[in-house]
Amino acid sequence: METTTPNAGKAASPSNLFYRALKIFGDIRPGEGLTVLLLALNIFLIMTNYYIVKSIRDAWIVSFSKKGPYIKSLLGAAIAIVLIFVVKAFSRLASKVPRQILITEVTLFFIVSLAVFYVLNLLNVPLLAVFFFIWAGIASLLLPAQLWGFANDIYTEDVGKRVFPFIAFGAAFGSVWGSTITGWLIPVLGRFNMMLVGAVNLGISIGLIWIVHKREIRRLERKPSGAGPPGETAKHITEQPLKTGGGFQLVFKSRYLLYIAVLIIFLNWVNTNGQWMLDNVFKGAAAEAIKAGTTGGVDEGNYLTMLYANFFRNVNWVVLLIQLFMVSRIFKWLGVRGAIFLFPLISLGGYALASFGATLLIVQWVKTLENGTDYSLMNTIRGALYLITTREEKYKAKAAIDTVFVRVGDVLSAATVFLGSSYLAFKMENYAQLNVICAAIWVFLALLIVREHKKLSARRQGAA
Repeated sequence: METTTPNAGKAASPSNLFYRALKIFGDIRPGEGLTVLLLALNIFLIMTNYYIVKSIRDAWIVSFSKKGPYIKSLLGAAIAIVLIFVVKAFSRLASKVPRQILITEVTLFFIVSLAVFYVLNLLNVPLLAVFFFIWAGIASLLLPAQLWGFANDIYTEDVGKRVFPFIAFGAAFGSVWGSTITGWLIPVLGRFNMMLVGAVNLGISIGLIWIVHKREIRRLERKPSGAGPPGETAKHITEQPLKTGGGFQLVFKSRYLLYIAVLIIFLNWVNTNGQWMLDNVFKGAAAEAIKAGTTGGVDEGNYLTMLYANFFRNVNWVVLLIQLFMVSRIFKWLGVRGAIFLFPLISLGGYALASFGATLLIVQWVKTLENGTDYSLMNTIRGALYLITTREEKYKAKAAIDTVFVRVGDVLSAATVFLGSSYLAFKMENYAQLNVICAAIWVFLALLIVREHKKLSARRQGAA
């Protein structure tokens, strides 16, 4: 795992413009810059692909039928079930192959899948929108999760807290770029040709993983004799598969990980309820635009894709600004333990406002601020929470939490939508009121995580 040299603690020379520029994003010290840049570029490419796929996925399923938003909410349950088997397979593979092979094989699977969906669409395979939505729900969670696991495996807790805001800036910039180029290229290429653009991004990301992996081997080989735990060699750290055991077992064995998992459930329950509200707003806006003849000649599917791409672009500019000017400073002033409370408090306040009147303007701005905070500050926090965990927990438990437990939140949201639409005659304001309650529970779970984080950190420092 990466540590700094004795000179790394000193301030960078004023003439070193490169490191002075990196200070905007975080405390990046001499000797750390290139690896951090490569990891940031990698997550940039993954998130570019994510927003290409997300724009296609959401528009395709919402335009699939008149009940598109309702079908979309119910498919969260299907994704959660499939992810149980995906995480089990991921854990088994992680126990058989080194980390760089693990990431390569998983990413190649998703690249090939994009090509297969492209061909199946040409053949007009029925219900393809449903299968693509499920596949995209898996890819959008597993690909970033394994990259963050890789970053956690490289850095110690002290270094990770300093450099993760910059890596997360790569994710924020990729989010902006992915949604922006999708909006630009949809009228030219069409949404399905954009799948091939996403596949190219993932192919480049594999190459970057191998570059960082080789750099880490060389760094460990240069480490002075006796620096680090006994038996800590380049091969031992980087070439050995993980110990056996599944991701779910690791989660349920650790109170700390279990609290994180439950917090993620409530986070996603709130977020997906809000997305349901937004989907209905967009569905109505598209219907009105087609009726008025103001779509510019494109059909409902492509018009919705453009709406989603533009919304994601606006959200991701908020993400970029928060990541650029606020996250590293929040980490410096509040630390991980203080920062974890900001997002639930923002959601609580936003939905409290929406509960008094869920207008088009309010719903869009609540979701913009909520998603903007989630994909910047909370994304960085979720990475940093695993810096104090074991290697197995960084890959396997994180993959389980960031996939299955996220989708449990979707299942609860789907149940909420079903009951609210079918039996309770919920209005938009009622969904907002439920989100206020969930956000309050979310704050309590953050308190529990902070308590366990203090215990684990003290234990690790005592062991060192």
